[in-house]
Amino acid sequence: MPALTPDAARVGGRWLACRRAAGIAEHRSAIHGDLGCRLLAAWGKPIVIRFFRHYISLAIVLLVSVDALLFMLSIYAGTSARFMDAGQHIPTSVGPLLPKALVFAGVMVSIMTMFGLYQYSEWRGGVGPVILRLGAGFMVGFVAMSLIFYLFPGFFLGRGVFAMSFIAAMSGVTLSRLLIFRWSDLKVLKRRILVLGTGSRAARIETLLRNGSPAHRLQIVGYLPAKGTHHYVDHAEVLPDTAPLRAIVEKYRVEEIVIAVRDRREGGLPVDELLECKLMGIKIVELSTLFERETGQLQLESLNASWIILSEGFQNGLARDLIKRAFDLCASGGLLLLALPVMVLTSLLILLETGFPILYRQERVGQDGRRFTVLKFRSMRADAEKDGKPKWAQKNDDRTTRVGRIIRKIRVDELPQVFNVLKGEMSFVGPRPERPYFVDRLVKESPYYACRHSVKPGITGWAQVSCSYGASVGESLEKLQYDLYYVKNHSLFLDLMILFQTAQVVLWGKGAR
Repeated sequence: MPALTPDAARVGGRWLACRRAAGIAEHRSAIHGDLGCRLLAAWGKPIVIRFFRHYISLAIVLLVSVDALLFMLSIYAGTSARFMDAGQHIPTSVGPLLPKALVFAGVMVSIMTMFGLYQYSEWRGGVGPVILRLGAGFMVGFVAMSLIFYLFPGFFLGRGVFAMSFIAAMSGVTLSRLLIFRWSDLKVLKRRILVLGTGSRAARIETLLRNGSPAHRLQIVGYLPAKGTHHYVDHAEVLPDTAPLRAIVEKYRVEEIVIAVRDRREGGLPVDELLECKLMGIKIVELSTLFERETGQLQLESLNASWIILSEGFQNGLARDLIKRAFDLCASGGLLLLALPVMVLTSLLILLETGFPILYRQERVGQDGRRFTVLKFRSMRADAEKDGKPKWAQKNDDRTTRVGRIIRKIRVDELPQVFNVLKGEMSFVGPRPERPYFVDRLVKESPYYACRHSVKPGITGWAQVSCSYGASVGESLEKLQYDLYYVKNHSLFLDLMILFQTAQVVLWGKGAR
């Protein structure tokens, strides 16, 4: 029998690995548990779905669905309580309840989204802040529904029915939140992760867990050192096992393997063993994908050009551009009509305090590196940069006027940019445009900074609703990670999500300076 060549032996070895993995499929139940346990644990695990390329936690999807169902059922419960307790039949004047229940659920879920009640980062502040936001959300919901009853009498429920329905909705939604706080930190509900690598890239996961991000739902069972790698992670977390990867996965009941190995040449990555685990049903992801999924950002320290080139996303096309432009025109036109009284009042206040000019014009970098002049309400003194050197706005900046501090806090100073959107220089949603002076500095700090210029800049963006104002090179690079996520995964659905969350930023003054 002729001897096998090295290439043939390698292929044969991988084929045998596939056969071994297929032969141990019966072990999956031991690793993952039965179906009932998995459904019970699904609430707390960071299982995500991709909807129009945007990662959404299944827990959030379930929470929105439960809230919508509770809002709808509360209409039926309130109606029954109002009439059935007295032995009365529901009057025909009440009409069909389903349309009214759908409207109530749609309005309340939208308001709760704007109040940040479907963002996991807001849950980590404790029960108190969540209850405060719930109360504020229901107050706004009461006003919104009263306005709908006035404008559309066909949806009117009656004062007694609406009051009881509202009480039922408040009770149900508050109870569901308390149950979430009770169960969300149980270890049995966390996804068990094995990290392959102990270098500086793997150490970023420890930082992620300490920061109280949604990734706290991950349970790191340990770090498995790669060949010749120095340990940058906690040495107590490094697994001493030298057994095959499959045996380690079974021993620690691993559900996902994260590849955090930088040098993958000359056996740095156990490809055959990873293939075997993959065929067992173990999820295997790159470190960049883990950060993208769990944090909504592309971590610069774990990013590499090959991942960007080979991954899904970073796409533009004619259809996307047309949809985006139609959305920009509708959103900007609607905002201009709604905000026109506010813009007139702001102009008068600026004129009374500091005189002309009312608008501030500044050169910014737009799509494909083209420069344009952005419009803003002037919020600083006219001599704010009298030395001619650009400066970032700082917290409690003494260059800001009294009117300027208010309009910057509630983001009214950005309203004139609707004219930039109507001209096609900006989009309603996108990375914030930066000044050429700062762009030149930031491109030197990160070669990926120029990627954000592949789409139009926006009035609001994913970075604006996800982190604080960038007033230094470090903070701007932090925002870049969110901008890159948007550039990679932008869609109409993500734009709508950002608009809802922008309302939360305005309401709570998040990140304003």
